[in-house]
Formats: sequence, structure tokens, C-alpha cells
Amino acid sequence: MRGLPTPSPSFRKKKDRILQQLSIPDSEYSDASPKGSIDAGIRHLIDGINRLDGFVTTSSCAGRVSVFVEGKKAMDPEQQAQLDERYGQEQVALKPAQIAGVGGKGGGGSWLFVSHDPVTLEEGPNRADLDLLLGLRSTRVSGERQIGEDGSSENPETRLIHFKFEPMAGFRESGAINLTANTGESVTPIVAIRSMGLALESLIGMQTQGVPQRTVSAEYLETLLRIANERFVANTERIERFRLGVLEATQPPKKRDGTEWEDAQARRERKRAEGLRRKAELQKQELDTGQDGAYADSYMTLNADTT
Repeated sequence: MRGLPTPSPSFRKKKDRILQQLSIPDSEYSDASPKGSIDAGIRHLIDGINRLDGFVTTSSCAGRVSVFVEGKKAMDPEQQAQLDERYGQEQVALKPAQIAGVGGKGGGGSWLFVSHDPVTLEEGPNRADLDLLLGLRSTRVSGERQIGEDGSSENPETRLIHFKFEPMAGFRESGAINLTANTGESVTPIVAIRSMGLALESLIGMQTQGVPQRTVSAEYLETLLRIANERFVANTERIERFRLGVLEATQPPKKRDGTEWEDAQARRERKRAEGLRRKAELQKQELDTGQDGAYADSYMTLNADTT
């Protein structure tokens, strides 16, 4: 990997502030994630990246399985007035509400269950215990007439309940931003990396009048949890591969003969130093040879005078 430019003073200052926050004990640390702290399963990756000069990360999630109630968007006054005028205030309540986004928890949504580790399932688990674990009522409700063709709930008091497994991620999609800067400003690129192909999501229930109930069987919930547990294992393997990849990419590259790769400037400097060293060695050899010859001449002259 080609050497990175020297980090700007503003970057170093920001990194120092982030590292100070991350050094706080987990019992006192808090961030915007549902768990509120860095997952133990990703702590070694975070620490390894932050030890690299020119890098810093605050991503805290190593992957999670969750059950949550979907949120809904609030209507703006103009939209509300149009609906009131068109349908009447009594009928507006029967119109499908807008969800807060695919799988969104905003707009009054809430978490029922969150785990950043595989969920232990005993052989032949008690169904009531499984519902209790996931924050659901065991009573199965019929959702056929309560879910519209667009997948939204027709009753404004009804919200959909999702089961979701998300792999290691800090951003929605992979990509990079802040690659260029305005004149006179330093560039601080931000790179987002998301593990793809492991995500899992399924509708499992509905919340009506504040009561969360499942619309699927307990066996189906068990199957979802088992799949999520398998993907936790695969996700852990991906995290380790990513960690090793980052470390390898930030080390000086090596040539086929095992020696470290060097750019043109470094090679010129090395060749110059080697040339100066060889020149000094030759000068020393010539000096030593000259002194040895002088000693020999003196010895031979001395012997000639004494004979």
C-alpha cells in the first residue's frame, strides 16, 4: 500500500477526542446504538484500526438480531388538511399511514428485543418463554384483514413487528465520502464498509393498541433465531478476515523475493546511501593498502642498511 499523507492537525485533534471517549469504561461509555456501547466481539477490530496512523473509527456494532415495532411518519399540516377535506376527519383514521421507512424504528417505533450475541435456544424451548424473550404476546392474531396490499397496516393503531438480523455495519451502504475538499481545507475521507449477504428480515407480528402479538408460529420464530445464530458465526468470520485484510493492507508491501517494496523516492535514497557507503569502503581499503606498502618499503630499506 502506498504511504498515506501525513494526517492534518484537525484530524489528529478529532482522533484524540474520539480515543478519549473510547477509553471510557464500558459501564460509563454511551453512544447512539440501541446497546449504547461497543460490542465485545468487535472491540479488537476497533482498537486495531485506531492504532494505525491516519485512521480512526467509532463503529460499535458487531452485528445484532432484533425485534422491533415499526414507526410511522407524522403527516404535515397541509397533507392532513387535504385528507380531511377529501375523506372527512372520521375516515382519515382508516387510511393507511406512512411508515417511517423500510424497517424504520422512528416515528413512534420501539425495540422489543435486541441481542448482539447468538441467542441460546434450549432443546424443546417453552413457547411462552420464547415469546417473553422477544417481547411478544403468545396469542396469535390474524393479520389477513389488517395488512394492506402495500404491506402497511390498515388500522392506524396497528403497527407491524419485524424480526431482523443485521451483520457488522456502521453505515447503510458501503462507500466513501469527503474525498475532495474546498480550497485551503484538508481532506478527511470517510469510508463506510457494510457486510452484505447475511441480512435477514421477516414480519412476525402486529402491535394493536399497544399490545405486541405474533402472527406466526413459535416454530417459525425458532427457525428465524437458528438462522440468525448461524449468521452470527459467519459474520464473526467476516470480521476477522476484514481485520486481517486491514492490517495486511497497511503494512509495507513486499516483493517476490520477500523484501519490502519501496517507491521511487525511497529507492533513490537507498541507492544513494549504498553508493556513499561503497565509496567510503573503497577509500578505506585504498588507505589501508597504501599504509601497508609504506611499512614494507621501510622494512626492506632497514634490512638493506644492516647488511
